[in-house]
This record gives sequence, C-alpha cells and structure tokens, in this order.
Amino acid sequence: MQRVNKVLILAAIVLLVLTAAISSASAGSNQPVTIQILSVSDWHAQLDPINGVGGAAVLSTYFQNERAANPNTLTLTAGDAYGAAPPLSSFFNEEPAVLAMNLMGFDADTLGNHNFDRGIGHLQQMIDLADFPYVSANLQNRDANLSGVADYQIFDVGGVKVAVIGLTNPEAPTLVFPGSFGTIQVTDPVRAANRARLAAKQEGARVFIIITHMGVTGFDPGTGAPYGPLIDFANSVNRFHLIVGDHTDFQYSGIINNTLVVENRSRGVTYARTLLTVNPSDGHLIDRSATFVTPLASAVTPDQAIVDMLQPYRDALGPILGQVIGQANMFIPRADACGQSAGRTCESRVGNVTTDAMRLRYNVDFAVTNSGGLRADLTCPTVDNPTDFCPAYTPPPYPISRGQVLTVLPFGNVVVTLQVTGAQLKAILENGVSAMPGVNGRFPQVSGLCFTYDIAAAAGNRVTGAVRQAANGSCTGPAVDLTSASNYTLATNDFMANGGDGYPVLISQATTREIMDQVVADYITANSPISPTIQGRIHCTTSGATACPVVTP
Repeated sequence: MQRVNKVLILAAIVLLVLTAAISSASAGSNQPVTIQILSVSDWHAQLDPINGVGGAAVLSTYFQNERAANPNTLTLTAGDAYGAAPPLSSFFNEEPAVLAMNLMGFDADTLGNHNFDRGIGHLQQMIDLADFPYVSANLQNRDANLSGVADYQIFDVGGVKVAVIGLTNPEAPTLVFPGSFGTIQVTDPVRAANRARLAAKQEGARVFIIITHMGVTGFDPGTGAPYGPLIDFANSVNRFHLIVGDHTDFQYSGIINNTLVVENRSRGVTYARTLLTVNPSDGHLIDRSATFVTPLASAVTPDQAIVDMLQPYRDALGPILGQVIGQANMFIPRADACGQSAGRTCESRVGNVTTDAMRLRYNVDFAVTNSGGLRADLTCPTVDNPTDFCPAYTPPPYPISRGQVLTVLPFGNVVVTLQVTGAQLKAILENGVSAMPGVNGRFPQVSGLCFTYDIAAAAGNRVTGAVRQAANGSCTGPAVDLTSASNYTLATNDFMANGGDGYPVLISQATTREIMDQVVADYITANSPISPTIQGRIHCTTSGATACPVVTP
C-alpha cells in the first residue's frame, strides 16, 4: 500500500512539473514581439548620394546596423524603385538598381507606374532578377502577363506571421505609354486589400502590412491635416497594422482610422524606422511608433559589396556618355540672347531646345523650365578637352554628346505634366520674372507661348499678356487667357512643381514623367541637326526707370 502511495505521489509530482513547464512555455510564447519595418519611398534607383545623403551603399550600411539592433526586421518599399532613374541605372536596363536592392536586403516591393515604363517584358526581367518578391493584389489579368507576382507574402518575423500586401496606384496605366501594362487592369485597391487580408489571415498571418504606391499630396493650410489618395485609402480600410505609402515625395507619419500610416521623401533622402510591438499569438497591437532617419553618407562606411558591384557600370558609362547623339548647325551656348553667361535674364537657345523637347514629348500646350537648371553649353566645346564626353571636331556641324546633355541637366530632374488654369500659368510666369533685373535662376525659359512683362512694375504684377506660338514658332498665335476661366496643359520639372525657386507648389496636380535629360537627348536625336533660334518668346518692356536687358544680335 505504501508503495502504491509513493507511486501516486511521484506521478503527481511529475504531472505538476510538466504542467508548470507547459505553462511556462506558453507564457514565454506570448511575450510581446517588436517588429521593425525599414521603408523607403519612390527610390527611383538613386544609387549615389544626393548632396551627401542616401545612395545604395550608404542605405545598406544603415539597414545592416538597424538589423543588428533588432533582427526582427522587414525592409520594404512601395513601387518605383527604378524608372525615372539616373544614368548609372537607366543606361543599363535598370539592372544595377535591382542588384543593389538585393544587396541592401529588401524583403518585398510592389509595382508603381514607373515599374511599367519600359513595358511588361522589361518588368518581367526585373522581377526575375530580384531576390525579393513583388506583391500587388489589385492587378486584374496579372498572372496572364507576369509571373512571380503575388497578392501578398507572409514572413515569419520573430515567430509572428506577418503578411505584406502590395497595391498599385489606380491611375498608373494613364502615367505610362499606352500598351505598357499589356492587358493588366488596375482594380479598386480597397476591395483588393480587404480580400488579401482575409486570405492571408486564413494562412495564419497575425500582422498585416500594406505597401501601396499611393501618397499624401498636401496638408491643409489651416489644420495641417494630410490629404491625398493615401489618406483616402487609409480611411477606407481597417484592421491593418501599418500602411506604407509612396509616389508623391511627402514625408508623413500619423494614425489614420486607427492605422499607422507612413510615407518618406523620395530617392532615399529619408527612410522610416517603424516599430510594431504585438502579441505573437493573435497580433494584438501593444505599441507602435515611426521615426524618420536621414542617412548621412559621412556618418557610415558605405557597403563595399555595393560599391564593388556598381564599379563596372561606372567604368562603362564613359563610352556611353561619349556617344554623339546629334548635331547642331550652330553653337548652342548656356548664355542667353542678352549675353548673360548663366542664361538668366533673357530667352536662350538651350532653354528653347529644352522646353521644346518637353512640350513636344508630352503633347502639352506649354512648357516652362527654370534657367538655373541649365548648367552648360549644349553643343560640345570647340576646344577639345580629352577628359570630357566630347570628341575633337572642326565645325560645322557642332556635335552634341550624351554626356554633354547631362552636363546641361545634371540634377536628375524629372519632367512632370499637369493641368493649370490661366491664373496659375500667370503666377508661374510672374515668379519667373519677379527678380528682374537681378540675375536669378528662377528666370523662365518657355515653349508654346510668348509672353510680355513690364520690368518696372511691382513683382507679381509684371506679366501683361501672352500669345501662343504659331506653327512656325513665331509669336503670332492667338492670345492666352491668363485668368482662372481657362485651362491649359503644362510640362515643367519636378523641382519647380515642388515650389523650388519660389514657384507655386503644384506637385499635387502633377503626373511624373521621365528624366529630363533623356527627354532632351531623344529630341536632339530625332530632330538632328537642330537649329534653335531666338524667337521673342520672352519680351521685356518698361514703364519706368528700370531698363530692360538688351538682346544682342
């Protein structure tokens, strides 16, 4: 009997120990997990730093340091990681961008409009080159056109199943050349997001993140509240932990409809470090935060693997940029028709070529660019320099190399198109001449119109009228209505549309197009030899003592 009691007591002790162990294991599995999400927006293959900030090798080092601090990390972006890219990527089929993303450790990306810039075939090449998945849940006929793209991807992060759902911006097909989407149609992102969430939940996902190529387009001047497609979308869905936006070059983080919403500045000049602390068993959110980081190149050692990967592409650029893409029948200087060496007081030939290229490329009414963005003569130097991208030659004709176009337009600006009222157009022109007679980079170069201004009038009230250019380029077309009663289509650059040089901030109305230097290069090749003339597009008058700059023969 005693032996039986001892056995029972021993069994009870074993049971208690097992119960305690199971309870302890269960308690341990429910310890909160902090998931870190690193995200960039609208990267556009900015492989090199901009003014000492960002670049692939620099970002990669920052990301490595972040992961070392918290291994439970996902690295994400939300479309347009290439397209409208600098030459180091665009000249090589955008392959350097995706190879860099592989080395940077991206976990997922979605598809924005610029991913389709070169069509379905090129996009498939990029998908195949990537070591990370592409996800987009709102593309009808997707699988008939592309392989390797899913609605979402589920990751195990610190024992928590995290679903990353991708969404393409609904207007994307209208932002690329016809046919670039194949037979793909972009569907309602709200319905697609909810459908993908339900499917991912059935697969065991407990945390739900959206990466979408939609962004903030502005902030209410009175309340500071954000607005735009990203905010509209966030207000239309629920039960998501995080929405990562893109596309519009605004920095924002905030709670919308009980969801954390984050968007970065474009081209890697900031990235977001988002922390989600959750209960691993059910994904219940315990805490959340978002911090924006400026990745200073001077603060870290760039990732040598990326530096080495890019070097052969850099070496190959020399012969590419040395390619002669066209000729001109005369020397085309940076200096304007009034002899100002930087081209910032009068109409210039290089300004006319640049704005004509923009206007004709997108079949808009008018084009405007700031003279401060035009940094060199367009034709090759008549005195040979063996280190430039130009050949030795005896004119005429005057050769134009691909590298010389980049010397004129070195900033990587992108053309944007938008619809403006006549009053908005007048405001643009007013700003352009507001500093006259001072030499200022805001001075405008124009195409499709000719305008007159009074240099002695008060700034903001100088533009007295405008007419369209006639078919032969002369200033003899019908009058342009500079009031809010009329609407026109306009091409400009992204710097100006974002308020650069004091121009009106119109980026929320704008559609991003292509890299400006590529547009100009294509125009030169198609129209070579070019013969730009001074046509009187910008006519100065004076009603007072301030004299107009004098156009020289």
